[in-house]
Amino acid sequence: MAQIIVTINGRSFRMACDDGEEDRLTALAQRFDGCIDSLRGSFGEIGDLRLTVMAGIMVTDELTERERRIKALEEEIAGLRDARSAALARVEQTETLVAERVAAAAERIEALADGLGRAGRTDED
Repeated sequence: MAQIIVTINGRSFRMACDDGEEDRLTALAQRFDGCIDSLRGSFGEIGDLRLTVMAGIMVTDELTERERRIKALEEEIAGLRDARSAALARVEQTETLVAERVAAAAERIEALADGLGRAGRTDED
């Protein structure tokens, strides 16, 4: 297990992470520290604990909003898949109907051709 030091709100913290996850954890800590800096810029010095709690709530709010948007997009994708399936089913039904009608028309044409052929032979006799 790897160990790294991250700095959040001017304080250093030793953190453990899986091997190979060091850069990811460092980036996450930097992003969280950026949230704290942003809040400090908006509210001034209001206490380390309060800034950390507010940053945690802010990040959780962003996460919750993104999860809501992902869920909405997943529902939209499911709806589009359903619509696609329905459209493909309609296309298949239309193709089947067209094929049946073409076959029926071909049978009538053949019957007419046979009738004309018999009528032509009778006239020649």
